Amino acid sequence: MGVPVAPRGRPGAAGRRWLVLLSPLLLVAMLARPAAALVEGLYCGTRDCYEVLGVSRSASKAEIARAYRQLARRYHPDRYRPEPGDEGLGRTPQSAEAAFLLVATAYETLKDEETRKDYDYMLDHPEEYYSHYYHYYSRRLAPKVDVRVVILVSVCAISVFQFFSWWNSYNKAISYLATVPKYRIQATEIAKQQGLLKKAKEKGKNKKSKEEMRDEEENIIKNIIKSKIDIKGGYQKPQIRDLLLFQILLAPFHLCLYIAWYCRWIYNFNIKGKEYGEEERLYIIRKFMKMSKSQFDSLEDHQKETFLKRELWIKENYEVYKQEQEEELKKKLANDPRWKRYRRWMKNEGPGRLTFVDD
Repeated sequence: MGVPVAPRGRPGAAGRRWLVLLSPLLLVAMLARPAAALVEGLYCGTRDCYEVLGVSRSASKAEIARAYRQLARRYHPDRYRPEPGDEGLGRTPQSAEAAFLLVATAYETLKDEETRKDYDYMLDHPEEYYSHYYHYYSRRLAPKVDVRVVILVSVCAISVFQFFSWWNSYNKAISYLATVPKYRIQATEIAKQQGLLKKAKEKGKNKKSKEEMRDEEENIIKNIIKSKIDIKGGYQKPQIRDLLLFQILLAPFHLCLYIAWYCRWIYNFNIKGKEYGEEERLYIIRKFMKMSKSQFDSLEDHQKETFLKRELWIKENYEVYKQEQEEELKKKLANDPRWKRYRRWMKNEGPGRLTFVDD
């Protein structure tokens, strides 16, 4: 009887056991990275930065800077002259340029304490391959400018833009009020009573043209309007404390004031049950109307008196007032010819109507 032979192409039991044992080893070998400390693409590549500069790992900053200056003068491409000890560099300007870049890279690596600390850690722990890549590129790609400086400059720029924008709006409001007969007549009367217009005419005799005298009188009227009229809302006179920079600086102070005010409100009106004063009532009304403080302050005094008479700080009264305002607005729009044209256009030609045009 012949001895049975295992068919070709199919491993025996012993072969299968070897494959089972070798598979994890092969996987580890495929995933393993070289454990060499010097890796191409990081810092000085396969060259030691300390050896490039010719210094020891315990060298001070002054020694590193001194070695860099000597090598930089020696290998600068514009004034490189080959020396007897430069056989390894190829004795060419191209090799000198490569040596100069390598010396510069070594100096950039070792002059910074944090980067030098990462480099020394890489030399001592070559097995942490991915960690070295992360530290190297995180420092290399990080912004060089302090983020706090960028934020401060941005806030200052926004504040300057705010100030000039608000000042421009304020001047436009004054110029408009100077054209309104009601305010212009009053300002002119005040200027006459104070003798400002006579002084301007006397100064302008035989010295200024009519246009210059007219401009001076216009400035006098505008200055009187500025001093006599309190403009509120979006066109009010710009204040330094309203700028973004000062709002940020004063934010902790305002936060403390708000907390103290809120605690006092809870204690007086929720715990002790005091009645609301006029200021508190107007505050509640403003919150119901969802208006900012500047918007609410820009309302006329008679409107605020109407709000108080109707007791709009009470939620039920405000809901009735709101419904009345909506009904009144609907009536105005219904009688407005422009609104009628708009509704007619929406019905005949607006969205929701498909038309086909034959060429």
